[in-house]
Amino acid sequence: MQVTTTTRRGFLGLGAALGGGVVLGAGQGTARATDTRFSGGWPTTLDLPDGFHPADITIGRQPYAYFASLLGGAVCRVSLASGRNDIIYPGLGDGHMAIGIQADHRGRLFVAGGWGRTITIIDAADGAVLRTYEVGIPHSCVNHVTVTPEGAWFTDACNGLLFGIPFGPGGSLPRQDEVVTRELSGEWVQGPQDVITSAGVAPTPDGRALLVVNQFTDGGTLFRVDRSTGSACRVPLGSLKLPTANGITLHGRILYAPQQTDLTAIRLDGTGHIGSLGLRLTDPRFDTPCAAAVYGDRLYLANSRFPLPPTPTTKYNAVSIPLPV
Repeated sequence: MQVTTTTRRGFLGLGAALGGGVVLGAGQGTARATDTRFSGGWPTTLDLPDGFHPADITIGRQPYAYFASLLGGAVCRVSLASGRNDIIYPGLGDGHMAIGIQADHRGRLFVAGGWGRTITIIDAADGAVLRTYEVGIPHSCVNHVTVTPEGAWFTDACNGLLFGIPFGPGGSLPRQDEVVTRELSGEWVQGPQDVITSAGVAPTPDGRALLVVNQFTDGGTLFRVDRSTGSACRVPLGSLKLPTANGITLHGRILYAPQQTDLTAIRLDGTGHIGSLGLRLTDPRFDTPCAAAVYGDRLYLANSRFPLPPTPTTKYNAVSIPLPV
């Protein structure tokens, strides 16, 4: 797999310019399927609007996938059952972006605004903006997000920071001055400011800490982060590296990490202190998958098509494969 280091300049340039699968274990393919609709009759390829450049995918309790766009910061909702897509939030237009997106069980979407340094919470039903926060420092890039019962946590791509949106009673959203900033410490190694370091984020299986991808350290490393202090320790993964993992997602004790041409499944212990390579999954429909989400017994991946230059007519989609057992 060719590995590309993403720089701040490259990411900014991108924003401005802008079934079945094969399961690989121990280097051997075990299955291939070519059907375009699985037994439930739902499509296994979800088309996005032309020119909609996806950076992340999330799926809530209902069978709808939501995508964030690097071009203008729009949010698109797609029915998993029919494939119909609708722009529910238009974004802020040229020069703006949305990178990470995650749904909570209250029907809200938490959107990371990239170099706009914004966090936006919108209603998943109609796209209404519920709250907007400004976070970080002048060179911050609000990258990816995970939602826990206590709040939502966002990575800063180019600085060793985490941003937290703590929930109040009944899941209420905080005031601006209640937003939490954590400086990553401990074993965390931050790359140069023009190199993307912090990427995907997910909870540990026991929910007591966070897992954060560091694309810079030792060719791509996973860290376990204490939410209350920011202290980070490396998660041993053997020889596995994560140089291009972005929108990671946790399902049980399996962490799914898209890596440009394939998707890596990592087995974790209950606390998230130790991991090992489970499977590598690929599919001929993968076109630089950038993020993953689970619904039922299916795994959905957004195709970013990076580094293909986006245009208003560029085609984008997401694909689904059976969730490995």
